[in-house]
Formats: sequence, C-alpha cells, structure tokens
Amino acid sequence: MKKRIHVLEDDKDIAFIIEFLLKDEGYEIQVSSTFKELREKLNDSIPDLFILDVMLPDGNGLDICKDLKNDAFTKHIPVIVMSANVRNAELSEASSPDDYISKPFDLDYIESRIKRLIGEKKVA
Repeated sequence: MKKRIHVLEDDKDIAFIIEFLLKDEGYEIQVSSTFKELREKLNDSIPDLFILDVMLPDGNGLDICKDLKNDAFTKHIPVIVMSANVRNAELSEASSPDDYISKPFDLDYIESRIKRLIGEKKVA
C-alpha cells in the first residue's frame, strides 16, 4: 500500500516539484496551499506524513505543526517543517516537528528524510 504524504505549500512551483518527485518515488501525494484546505482534506483521509511550509497565507507552519502534534487524530504522524528563513530552524523546536528542511533544498535530501521517518516503501 502506498504511503500518503500531505504537502502544505503555498508556492505552486515548489509544491509541484515536491509532488512530482514524491509521486515518482511511489508515494501518494495530497497538496494544499492553505491551512483551511489541509483541514478540509483531513476529513477525507489521514496521511502517513506531513510536509509543512512555515510562511502561509492563512497561518504559520510552526503553529500548524504544534496543532497537529496536539491533536489526538494526528499527533502520531511525522511532520517535516520547511522554511527559507534560517531562524525558523531554531523556532521550530518549540513546535516539535520530527524534522526540519531548509529552503532551497536538495531533492535527494527530502527523499532521505521522508524515508527515515516513514520507511522505504517504494512502490513501482
């Protein structure tokens, strides 16, 4: 069974690149550009991992991470936070993400971080 990853990223180009890479690796991908959209999609399915941008039009990815980690339905799901602001790496510790990725990022690095958190379940 494919592992499902939910990507919350408001930059369409970055979201497309991540989605393309991860689909190619055999993951099922859901993409949202706002926190509201992510919440709506969670009603349909719960992912195996979240990738959250920090700066979003309707929220802060660090706060969203904290909400997900405090919610009974999502607290067990690994969260990767990503940001172009180096300062957010330090700030993210208070939100308890499972990992942090700096932008710009290396695509192989993202893939290795995901595999570390949810296993290497490549589906052809």
